[in-house]
Amino acid sequence: MSTLTREETESLIQEVLEVYPEKAKKDRAKHLAINDQSVEQSKKCITSNRKSLPGVMTIRGCAYAGSRGVVWGPVKDMIHISHGPVGCGQYSRAGRRNYYVGTTGVNTFAEMNFTSDFQEKDIVFGGDKKLAKIMNEIESLFPLHKGITVQSECPIGLIGDDIEAVSKKAAKEINKVVVPVRCEGFRGVSQSLGHHIANDAVRDWVLSNRDGQHFESTPYDVTIIGDYNIGGDAWASRIFLEEMGLRVIAQWSGDGTIAEMENTPKAKLNLLHCYRSMNYISRHMEEKYGIPWMEYNFFGPTKIEESLRRIAAFFDDSIKEGAERVIAKYKPMMEAVIAKYKPRLQGKRVMLYIGGLRPRHVIGAYEDLGMEVVGTGYEFGHNDDYDRTIQEMGNATLLYDDVTGFELEEFVKRIKPDLVGSGIKEKYIYQKMGIPFRQMHSWDYSGPYHGFDGFAIFARDMDMTLNNPCWGKQTPPWKAVKPAEEAKAAA
Repeated sequence: MSTLTREETESLIQEVLEVYPEKAKKDRAKHLAINDQSVEQSKKCITSNRKSLPGVMTIRGCAYAGSRGVVWGPVKDMIHISHGPVGCGQYSRAGRRNYYVGTTGVNTFAEMNFTSDFQEKDIVFGGDKKLAKIMNEIESLFPLHKGITVQSECPIGLIGDDIEAVSKKAAKEINKVVVPVRCEGFRGVSQSLGHHIANDAVRDWVLSNRDGQHFESTPYDVTIIGDYNIGGDAWASRIFLEEMGLRVIAQWSGDGTIAEMENTPKAKLNLLHCYRSMNYISRHMEEKYGIPWMEYNFFGPTKIEESLRRIAAFFDDSIKEGAERVIAKYKPMMEAVIAKYKPRLQGKRVMLYIGGLRPRHVIGAYEDLGMEVVGTGYEFGHNDDYDRTIQEMGNATLLYDDVTGFELEEFVKRIKPDLVGSGIKEKYIYQKMGIPFRQMHSWDYSGPYHGFDGFAIFARDMDMTLNNPCWGKQTPPWKAVKPAEEAKAAA
């Protein structure tokens, strides 16, 4: 049960909106909603995937970030060129943690930064020749790479470099996959379009590369798609999928390879973790290759068990028995985790504001620990994300889309949650406010959080954060008494 009634939540939203000019108020009101589980479609209560208001702070990323940072960047045996000025590539390098197996600079390159480093003359005369030269240099310096992607930055879309022609020519010369991706940052309203563009590039330049080639398949071949292996998440998930008898033939893009991506159309079932970033390519494979896909949620034992049984239901009795065997094996471990941490976390309230799948997927993990999520929202979600979220949240809880820094702060001040989970841009604000905070984009440099192994770490991290005695000793800088004010008060 939420601690706010529907009327109180409505009053809170109206109170926060009062500071805006009338036009901005009208627009932002469409993005703030009271959750109602009786509503079947979120478009009746909340608007999403719309351009942010100029002048109102948003924490969204751009299309380049969606392609380079999320979809393509973690593919470890390819080299990803940030084509444009050095800034975008440098500031996006290693911004996410995508664990991988391999030797950096030899056969894995996910953490390295390759850029065409545009200068003024490149803007005037074009960067095609420079791009071709870079690819030749890459082939000489890193001969064990398995392919190249060209991630376009904003200027490329303005000056019209023919990255497709350069890529085709280079692919013939080096006899490897070279993928141009027109993910200029100005495209779309957020990083979401970058995901879609990157998926289209996978469709057009990768998936059909092994069509017609022989593949030793089994009835139990599955893939893991849309897991970025933050802190080792994909590894934690893969363990029990294989324990229940499935064969994971591809895992991307976290710790993924171009060969695995090319083999994906050979699967019997595509398992999709991050719906927002990879639903496009999953739908394409269903249409072209007839491969069904299924979303799953591996956060917390309740959702893991539900997902394992749904996955197993697609296969025969041996896999169904395997799923039950895995659930039974890990159940005592999960019960021990809950028995240890639930008494310390029971009844605590959480507010979330994250990207991708997390605003809804982690709700069950908190509930397993006796906690309640009282507000959640997406940085770049679409209405089909909110459709999936409505049933996960309690009635009269808060939903907020592309919430502004001001709105989220005001909601937190009024609701006073015990824990806030959001991104790096919010982390230090709330920590200075003395509010326990977890950075949920990269698990605050911890993890994994997926799977049975991950739940134990998730529970430990929430307890370690929430029950840390430091928060009671924190005075926000803006509330600190200045010396002059102290003297004046003393007089």
